[in-house]
Amino acid sequence: MLHFVNDLATLGQRMRHFRTAAGLTLDQLGSDVGIAASQLSLMENGKREPRLSLLGLIAERLSIPVSELLDSTAPSERAGLEIELDRVQSSPVYAELGLPVLRASKGMSDDTLRAIVGLHHELARRAREAIATPEEARRANTELRALMRTRDNHLPDIEELAQREVNAVGHTTGALTHRSVGRMAERLGFELVYVADLPHSARSVTDFENGRIYLPPASIPGGHGLRSMALQAIAHRLLGHTAPESYAEFLQQRLQINYFAAAALMPRQQSVEFLEKAKSDRNIAVEDFRDAFGVTHEAAALRFTNLATAYLDISTHFLRVSGDGSIGKAYENDGLPLPVDITGSIEGEIVCRNWSARQAFARTNRTTEFYQYTDTPQGTFFESTQTGTSASDEFSITIGVPFAHSKWFRGRETTRRETSRCPDASCCRRPPTELASHWAGRAWTSAKVHAHIFSPLPSGTFPGVDDRELYEFLESHASS
Repeated sequence: MLHFVNDLATLGQRMRHFRTAAGLTLDQLGSDVGIAASQLSLMENGKREPRLSLLGLIAERLSIPVSELLDSTAPSERAGLEIELDRVQSSPVYAELGLPVLRASKGMSDDTLRAIVGLHHELARRAREAIATPEEARRANTELRALMRTRDNHLPDIEELAQREVNAVGHTTGALTHRSVGRMAERLGFELVYVADLPHSARSVTDFENGRIYLPPASIPGGHGLRSMALQAIAHRLLGHTAPESYAEFLQQRLQINYFAAAALMPRQQSVEFLEKAKSDRNIAVEDFRDAFGVTHEAAALRFTNLATAYLDISTHFLRVSGDGSIGKAYENDGLPLPVDITGSIEGEIVCRNWSARQAFARTNRTTEFYQYTDTPQGTFFESTQTGTSASDEFSITIGVPFAHSKWFRGRETTRRETSRCPDASCCRRPPTELASHWAGRAWTSAKVHAHIFSPLPSGTFPGVDDRELYEFLESHASS
């Protein structure tokens, strides 16, 4: 079956190309294969998907193998231009203009087609440049988070793909090795190359012409970072990604490659077996899940959210919170009342001081997970939090579940319990009356302002990446 518009468009063009080369009209070919000319016309225009049996009859009548019709390349430069014109005019950017769709007539010259397609590409480039702002990113990210909530943060197709790829390189248990990741790249015709001069704005660079995936020489201790970045680059190829046409598409692609990398590092079959055993023992712990697969605590916690509801029947939430209490990442399908701004965005919002995500910063011993029950207006939640330190800040990683699910987790016997009334300002945001009356008007402070919140993201073919730096890097390594 053909699932993509471009596939149908190319197939239609190839059908028309070979039909006209055989000197047949639509009526003649339709009569010979038992289908109305009008239906055949719809197929040649990419508007209807033909059955494989019909394609066999058409190929037989045209004296060509079926593979000639199913080839993914345009039959001629002219056909390629016509396919591209259809594609760009079906994009959201063009739809927003409210202009009529222009069809490529026989009398339209190739130069005219090239000019029109070129104008569309420039229009799309300027649209991408205009929307690559923090405000647009927040809006698109909010929409994507809402979508993933409806899916319980679970993507079955990518789970299947990742499991198939790790099985293909013989991985069965434990941490996925660098060698296994390298073999996954080799299956796609690429080698992993570690360099010290990657473009500053790029995590990795894939060179199709020379079959290389460039990565930095070092990353997160233990190698999780390098394996993950390589798997993300591999995922772009496996998932058939093309240059994103909107910031929303860029974020969706990023989510998909991150999901694939996590599902490869912690494959579904092995992970579910591990978690089901832990649930049976009433001893689920992110730190054990982390250590079993050789990844970071954050990676293990996020991977748990992919599998908890779909395979363990446990609703859950995840939080990454900075030392100042602001949210970096969050997910929930268990009703936790996350703080949101007027647009529904959570990034940068401050969580309640009484939540485990912030209480954990105050403890002296940070080597193990911190457990707490938190009473909220939406119910009581059990939470497990681990703190860490990055190059610029400290942070906490939290996995939580409703009280009814706490029976499956290590740490459920904790007696620590806090109450949160947020978003009620009297809970933890409003200063005590005594302090406010004493210090009001008697002090002054200057706030830290992150300069990046005022800046648009670097514009280019890929949001956030400088095209010139990228292409100069590729040119410098092409002959090495």
